[in-house]
Amino acid sequence: MGIMKNCIILGSGRSGTSMVAGTLAKSGYFMGDNLYPARESNPKGFFEDPFINGINEEILERMCFGAVESIKRKLSGIRLTDGQRWLEKIPLDARLPSSMALTEKILTAVNKAPFCYKDPRFSYTLPIWRPYLQNTVFICVFREPTVTAQSIIKECSAMEYLKSVKMSFKYALEIWFHIYNHILTTHIHEGEWLFLHYDQVLSFDGASRIEAIAESATDKSFPEEQFKRSSSTLECPSKHRKMYAQLCELARYQPSY
Repeated sequence: MGIMKNCIILGSGRSGTSMVAGTLAKSGYFMGDNLYPARESNPKGFFEDPFINGINEEILERMCFGAVESIKRKLSGIRLTDGQRWLEKIPLDARLPSSMALTEKILTAVNKAPFCYKDPRFSYTLPIWRPYLQNTVFICVFREPTVTAQSIIKECSAMEYLKSVKMSFKYALEIWFHIYNHILTTHIHEGEWLFLHYDQVLSFDGASRIEAIAESATDKSFPEEQFKRSSSTLECPSKHRKMYAQLCELARYQPSY
């Protein structure tokens, strides 16, 4: 293998991003000084750091919306506060803010190479980070839209810090759609990308593909089938099915529908 590539892991929350990060956790990457502890929903860990999350939270908190989107957000009844913005639903035309203070924080983070940072919020904030990312590859993880939505709802009902979020199945599906819309429309046109379905990460093939793009060893024993607990029989809207098919094609994965 060559020089280890820095990694950014992104995609919707509750889609397997932690599982991918876990395969690289013992490979010598810097992931943060204060990783969140494991809990019931992620019993093997999240591999996220408050400093990295904080940068992305600040970007999303200050994001600017047009008048129509502002009205839609008010009507939705969803109000997100600190720590909850991985549940944001950001339109493509939203304006990403930056500042000298944000730049200094990002420079501090990228000076820790080789790094592997995982945060669903990167799915929106990546353009702010891009100018400072060197020797970096991007790993996008996804799962069936309805399964992801069900897992998001479960997480919101179980976690105390999310109890104030009035999550619905429809809104959770829109979170999924907006995240991958940003990735497919804006982000993938620059840099080296690997798309992986959740089920692929559970396989030897998935680990091998992570190794190839990151030029790093992986812990193939980390992903465990027993933690695949979410399922759904609910109907998936057509626009989500179409986007899911596009993601599956990029991942070279045969979808179940």
